[in-house]
Order: sequence, then C-alpha cells, then structure tokens
Amino acid sequence: MSLLSQSASLGSLTGPAKLDAVKKLLDKLSEELKSASLQPQERDAALEELKVYGRDPNNADPIFTKEGMETVTKFAFDHPSDTTSRNALRVLCNALFLKPETRQIFVDLGYEPKACSKLKNDSRDDEFLVSRLILLTTYGTSIDLSTLIEQHHLADSIIQNLSRHASRFATEAVAPARAGPMEQMALAETLKLLFNVTNFAKSHTSAFDPALPHITTILRFHDLPQTKTPLEPPFGLLINALLNLDLNSATAQSSLYPPSEPTRIAHRLIHLLDLSMKSYTDTDLDQAVTPLICVLSSIHEHAPGQNDGDTVRTFIRSKLLPTEEDRQSVLGKTDSLPSRLLRNWTNPMAPQFRSAVGHLYFDISGKDAAKFVENVGYGYASGFLFEKGIPLPQGAVEQSGEDSTSRTGGAGRPVNPITGQFLDEEKLPDVPEMTMKEKEREAEKLFVLFERLKQTGVMSVQNPVEKAVQEGRFEELPDDYEDLD
Repeated sequence: MSLLSQSASLGSLTGPAKLDAVKKLLDKLSEELKSASLQPQERDAALEELKVYGRDPNNADPIFTKEGMETVTKFAFDHPSDTTSRNALRVLCNALFLKPETRQIFVDLGYEPKACSKLKNDSRDDEFLVSRLILLTTYGTSIDLSTLIEQHHLADSIIQNLSRHASRFATEAVAPARAGPMEQMALAETLKLLFNVTNFAKSHTSAFDPALPHITTILRFHDLPQTKTPLEPPFGLLINALLNLDLNSATAQSSLYPPSEPTRIAHRLIHLLDLSMKSYTDTDLDQAVTPLICVLSSIHEHAPGQNDGDTVRTFIRSKLLPTEEDRQSVLGKTDSLPSRLLRNWTNPMAPQFRSAVGHLYFDISGKDAAKFVENVGYGYASGFLFEKGIPLPQGAVEQSGEDSTSRTGGAGRPVNPITGQFLDEEKLPDVPEMTMKEKEREAEKLFVLFERLKQTGVMSVQNPVEKAVQEGRFEELPDDYEDLD
C-alpha cells in the first residue's frame, strides 16, 4: 500500500471494526514495552493512529481504561525517543480532555513528577503538551499541587517557560520576531496552567512572583491582535494570570510600575479595554472583559505611594472618569470609554461585568461615597451604594452649594447630581405651566413618596411639606378657594 493510501485510510474505521483496531493497537504497543521489537516508524505510526481514533471516544473504549492509559503514559514519560514521547502525550491530552474520569487514572499512576521534569525542556512542543496535561489534571482529581511546587519545581518550570517567551520581547527598540503557531499555543497553555495552579494552590502564590516581569514584558510588547476580539490569546490569558498574583509584592511593584514609565502597563490595559468595549457583545462582556476591569482596579489600588502612585492613579482617573465633553449631556450618552462603561453599569446581560464596573468607579473615587456620587452621578451611584450597604452621603441630591458641583479640568461648573450633566447644558422641556390643581396633586404624590422613603430607613430625609410647615412657609387654602387657572 502506498503512503498516500495509508494516510487516507488512517483512522477511517468505525463501529466494531474501529473498536477491534484500537484494541489491537494497544496490544501491539503493550508488547512493544516488553520486547522493543517495533521499528521507530512502526511505533510512532501506531501511536499516531491511536491518536486519530481517540479523537472520537465512540468505540475507542480501550484507550480510556486503566490498562490503556498506563500503556500510553509509559510511552509518554519513560521512552527515550522525543518523537514517541510527544505522540503519546497527544493521545493522553485527547483522552483527559474527552473523558474526565481518565484524569484521576493518570494521577493514580503517579507520573506527575515526571511531567514536571519534562516541563523543564526547552521545547515548545513539550511545553504545550505537558502544560495542557497538568492543566487538565487540576480539574476533579486528587493531584497534590503543593508537592509539585515544593518538591518538583512546577512553579520554576512555568516561570522559566514564560521567561523564554518574554525573551523575544526583551527590548522595545527591536521589533519582536513574530511567534509561530506552536509558540503561541505553548504560551497560551502555560498561562492557563499558571492561572489554575495559583487558583487551586493559593497558599503558594508567592512562588509565582518571579513570573510577573515576564508577564508584563509580553503584555507591553506583544503585537495587538488584528481581529475583532482584542482579548484573544495571549492578552486575555495574561490578564487572567494577574488576577491571582500579589500585585503589592516588591517584584510586582517594579514590574507593573516601572520607574522610567510608571503608567505604561495601565495605559496598555486601558487601551485594551477601549478596544474591547467596541468589540464584544453584551453576552461576551462577563467572561471576556470582567477580568480586565478587575485587574485595572487592582492596578489602581496597589499603585505605589508618593509621586509614582499619584501619577498612576491620576492617569487612570483621567482616562476613566467622565470628561467635560461627557457632561455636555446626561452621563453615558456619548461614545467615549467612560460613557460606554457607564451604559453597561446596569446591563442585565452582564451581571458580573456591571458589578466590576461599579467597584472600579468606587475604587477610583477613593472609596468615598460623596466623591463617588460626584464622579458618576446619583443615578448610577445610588444602586451600588444601596447594594453594598454604604450610607448615601448627606446632600447627595441637593442642587446647591459645593455638594452640587463637580470640578473637571480645574474649572467648577454646577452639575445635576442625578444625571451628572452640567446644569447650564440642560434643555428643559417646553411644556405649559401646571394648573394649581395639578400642582396640588403632584405635591400630594411627593408627600406620599417621602413618607414611604422615611419608613424604609435607607436614608434620613425630611418631608419638604413637613419642613415648610415648621418654617412657617406653608399656607392652607380655604375650602371655597377657586382655581383661577
């Protein structure tokens, strides 16, 4: 049979014939472990065919048994041939992905230390395959990540692989070479593994501090995706990796806020946020963009004190808080980044995202409720404050004095505290003057509303009618009073 015919027929069997072929392949490979009688090409061809059959678990059951898994695992980690090892690793990765029960089988075989050892290899193929294998074992198994970190250098291997990727972006002066597909795939798997390990082994997060310079180097200098999904790998994965790391450590401080340009990382993240808010649909915001909002909050919170801290925080606020142009109309109506964020504050399709946006604006307002209302308007702020049990600031809705003004660009102009719009930009509706009876009805409604609000205990208010009576400004009309209007 020609090579072309062999390639065309590889893995083409179905039903009982496929099941029989899979069993014979595993028997052949099991015998090879004992006798080493196959030629390298035959051995690798058998593993390749097994991989193809294993892509569809139907009628491939022998692969997913303890015996089948053990046979393939021995080829993956005990065989001296790199080619054979990688072919077997591909079979294992497919099995662990398709059949969750095989993950515990692999862990029970006790090969995790050898996996950590192979992860040290300076090979993008090994990095991709072994990172994916360990990643899959972090779901629903008894794997002991602490032991792998402490005794088998899992953290060191992950950091070393990130260092290799970051070395291509070492200097801004030299344009980084474009990564090949395997390099990109390997980087993605390493970042996923980093996230899972730091998520499931939180007590060992500090072991990954040295990864931060490599993460920020890639984040700063990697070309932005030329697609409609700006947070596609590696950017979304780089941001996820930052979620679990200590951004207040000494390493984090020097990496996230480089002394020569402390706003560089914040600028990159805000640029990605701007692109993302133009690209992702409502249903994608929760999963894709929420982590970026959370990381920006952390970047703002952990910015170092003194001059650098002021620089970073001031920069973030200048990019995210409503501008004078935004306040020409009701907040959230323009196409600026702050407006797009505010419009999604109440997005019912993205509950996690809208919560993260609320926390972000509260954080960049110094966690000061009065400043928070001033920055985003009572209409946006009130729901967040009520949900978090934070008392509403006194005078939040008064339209007089300093409480009603917001200062933008150093110039103070009165602002509608509810909508955030400059008062002198408001356009009042052209409606006829209310009759006296209409005014009375509206006053009665307002009276009832204030009485109900007082009973909730949410905020301390005084009914304006009650206040007018106390101040002698209330006039009771006689029964025979007639409306002249």
